[in-house]
Amino acid sequence: MRINKKTILIASLCGGMIFMQSFVPLQHNDKATNLKVLPKDISEKELHDVMRTFSKSLGVHCDFCHVKVEGQMEGGHPKMDFAADTKPEKNTARDMMRMTMAINNDHISKMKIDGHKMEEIACVTCHMGRTSPIVSVDSLPGQNKDRH
Repeated sequence: MRINKKTILIASLCGGMIFMQSFVPLQHNDKATNLKVLPKDISEKELHDVMRTFSKSLGVHCDFCHVKVEGQMEGGHPKMDFAADTKPEKNTARDMMRMTMAINNDHISKMKIDGHKMEEIACVTCHMGRTSPIVSVDSLPGQNKDRH
């Protein structure tokens, strides 16, 4: 069985939108729609794995990027409109996925250290469990910003 390289790359990329305990899986009769970066033929399991990774990488739940359907529950969790593009965070996530794929494909894949291929970057590489990427030394966890 050959695994699609793009699917593996995306799954390893940006780690996830939802903590496992709050993730609302698609029903078996539901088909993912409005996929603009992820492959349109992604399996339900692969999609769930990608979303769980996003969730852990950013420390968020489904409703960070997806819209809750007010007053409706499904399996003890709020019903979600996963296809809606209402929240700007969803498009930001798509842009970040494209950026990460470009970095991995155009740069990381061509680099070697001591003859070994470098590991690809993923969401967790910069986000480290936070909604905003860590972009400076001063924003590293455990850093004392008052030190000179």
